[in-house]
Amino acid sequence: MATIQDPIIPVIARLVRQHPGTLSLGQGVVHYGPPRAALDAVRRFGDLPEEHLYGPVQGQPELLEEIARKLAADNKVMLGSGQSLMVTAGSNMAFLNAILAIADPGDEILLPLPWYFNQEMAIRMIGCIPVGVPTDDRYQLELDALRAAITPRTRAIVTVSPNNPTGAVYPESDLRAVNALCSEHGLYHISDEAYEYFVWDAARHFSPASIEGAEAHTIALYSLSKAYGFASWRIGYMVVPQHLTGAVLKVQDANLICAPRISQVAATAAMRIGKPYCDERHPVIARVRECVLDELKAMRSFCQLPEASGAFYTFLEVDTRLDSQTVAERLIREHGVAVIPGNAFGVERGCLLRIAYGALLPASAEAALRRLNAGLTTIVRER
Repeated sequence: MATIQDPIIPVIARLVRQHPGTLSLGQGVVHYGPPRAALDAVRRFGDLPEEHLYGPVQGQPELLEEIARKLAADNKVMLGSGQSLMVTAGSNMAFLNAILAIADPGDEILLPLPWYFNQEMAIRMIGCIPVGVPTDDRYQLELDALRAAITPRTRAIVTVSPNNPTGAVYPESDLRAVNALCSEHGLYHISDEAYEYFVWDAARHFSPASIEGAEAHTIALYSLSKAYGFASWRIGYMVVPQHLTGAVLKVQDANLICAPRISQVAATAAMRIGKPYCDERHPVIARVRECVLDELKAMRSFCQLPEASGAFYTFLEVDTRLDSQTVAERLIREHGVAVIPGNAFGVERGCLLRIAYGALLPASAEAALRRLNAGLTTIVRER
């Protein structure tokens, strides 16, 4: 455990608490909470004695039914006899379940760079090796690099699309190519789709688990945290090949037994409303996104801003000799604005900063970006 990086979100949050009044462009959450129907369902929970008992390890039947309906309608994933579905306490738990089910200590998991830090941490915790694989200058997948990184110890390739931390959205053709590569080499394709509903401009989300014939080697991870404002309720779910069902059941039963039943009740009510709940809130996030992009364009003389067509992140490269951790700490202490340093995502070159804007409304976004502009301008001029 001593060799694993400290979780960067609590580290930055601690700094923010030490500097009251700091505006955060740090944590990746949305500004809204769950649907009213979800909260109403929670208020009715607890009258029946069985509601205070453990539930099924895989999840409550009514929630599994809603998830299956959603997967068919939104992801074109038609669950069949070759696949299994499990409700988890967020998609981070789903990822850990998956790695424990498929890998032994010393095995390798390929993570396109920059990676999502919690996934890299989970891989190291169970004695496996995260292998960072370069992406191009737009943070799109380099298929030749992925192929070249495969060794006899490789067990899986992970894709996160829409991407955290870059906001990149991988095209269907590339995700199909990764899935075919996994099939060719006997690997699993772990597809993290937590930001599936957050795509912008002409970008389109694609679910590799919908590929015909991919059932036996595709693991798909989903979350309610973002789309439904469900972060604190800790509900996610995973689609796994049928032959992994026994393994993921063992992992979940030993670790959690079942996702909290009260949260599953709330999730069932939320998913009966479905994607329209998120769609209705998109315009506000879209306005904030435009504000962020406009403000960042004003910094082009000392920042590079690759295209970000998904999630609610941009990954900013700053022209300074200082490392990203130092810059992030100075922005909080001296300028009252928080971002996440790029070194947490496995990128040590230069100074890269993740900007998250999902939690902000337009007025607070403008104020935070003004502080960011002033702070980076001051830091860059010092070189």
